[in-house]
Amino acid sequence: MNATAKPALISVEDAKRLDVQRVQDLMQKHMNPGQLHFLKLLGFNRVLIERAEGMYYIDRNGRRILDFFGGFGSLAFGHNHPRILEARIRFQEEKRQEIAMAFMSQYAAALSYNLAAIAPGDLDMAFLCVSGSEANEAALKLAERAAGERRTVVYTERSFHGKTRAALSVTDSEFYQGSFELLPNRVRVPFGDAAALEAAFRRDRSIGTFILETVQGGAGIVPGPEGYLKAVRELCDRYGVLWLADEVQCGYGRTGRFFAFEHEAVVPDIVTLAKSLGGGKTAIGAYIARTPIFMKAYGSPKTAMIHGPATFSGMGEACCTAIEALNVLYDEGLIDNAAEQGTYLLDRLNQLQRKHPKIIKEVRGKGLMVGLELADISQTLPLGVKHLVSVLDERLKGSLCGFVGALLFRDYDVLVAFTEYNRNVIRLEPPLIVGRAEIDRFVEALDDLLSRGVGRIVGDYVKATLRGGKSEPVG
Repeated sequence: MNATAKPALISVEDAKRLDVQRVQDLMQKHMNPGQLHFLKLLGFNRVLIERAEGMYYIDRNGRRILDFFGGFGSLAFGHNHPRILEARIRFQEEKRQEIAMAFMSQYAAALSYNLAAIAPGDLDMAFLCVSGSEANEAALKLAERAAGERRTVVYTERSFHGKTRAALSVTDSEFYQGSFELLPNRVRVPFGDAAALEAAFRRDRSIGTFILETVQGGAGIVPGPEGYLKAVRELCDRYGVLWLADEVQCGYGRTGRFFAFEHEAVVPDIVTLAKSLGGGKTAIGAYIARTPIFMKAYGSPKTAMIHGPATFSGMGEACCTAIEALNVLYDEGLIDNAAEQGTYLLDRLNQLQRKHPKIIKEVRGKGLMVGLELADISQTLPLGVKHLVSVLDERLKGSLCGFVGALLFRDYDVLVAFTEYNRNVIRLEPPLIVGRAEIDRFVEALDDLLSRGVGRIVGDYVKATLRGGKSEPVG
């Protein structure tokens, strides 16, 4: 019998040595050419990261890049936290049970206990999965079963819950939804508007679930008005609707409480988590549900496996990593640090807004989940030009953010992110280990850049893009 011929594969060692151009070529041919296009616009295509530690990426030339992007909230501990690395190394060296399908898993059980211990009220039943979208998918299925015949789901304008089928159906984006076939029985209401929510509940008695980002991420880092979550809890109780809180991005201590809904001392019926749950080293998500709801949906032997563990649910190494990460979060006081440093960051950015009022439109957020909204380009220009350019504002939306983000990276070695719906918003989600020194460095870099004025910012970006390298030295 002839042996199977091995194709011309790239080895791990060969992959480490790939240069920038070769990586671009492979991405163009085998991954996503459109994504590469955007990386080129921001100048991110010219860098290959060699390693990362704490608050920094380090490229092959030893360049240290300050991370205020934070992986969309997935890097609470920064890069390669030593305790989390050590826990993973011990797990691997001891050849522990990995995929928990045939037997019980002490790691999945312990992680589920820890999540229940952290969660308030009777949020006691955990389901483990791999991603935030999958967590929301599973939570929507749980809610549907628990709600019985009341199968309509309410979601909010400008929401983002994921890109799998059910999560996408309650993600308020024509762009992401495209021409995909979506779930029926959906009702959209404005975010932060309790009166509109009650009107929907009154109008449609088939509504059984309300899914809500506690702080909207993709919309541009938007917290609800004070008292909104209390009203949501009261209305859901009054009309018998289940409240599903999506804390995939805003949870895990990011706002200065473990869950963002804790700022209003309320408890949802189901809450979803992911991102930093994996300690920045593994993909893991979860929902935590009130016991009566979980038992109503999956409480009998007959129903237990309807949405039971998938192949990689509760995978040993992922659970071990998540267990250690939760312990580090409390041992190192990172939730309190998020509250303290978040207040400092917001104060400094508000000072900057007062200094650059024509460029910075608004600063908002909670803890270390902050949105910096820049003005439309027309609003930054002299009065005589403003009217002529204002007709292009919608087409140019996000351009100034892109210019600022690209120049922060090129000239100041600072990485920031952006938001999906409001393209004028710079998203700041630094690791929860951030200190005042890193915040000062970021704010001073942004101040220096904005002091150039919009005209020079645009010119410097264009020159740098045409030249294909760094823009002119600062000063």
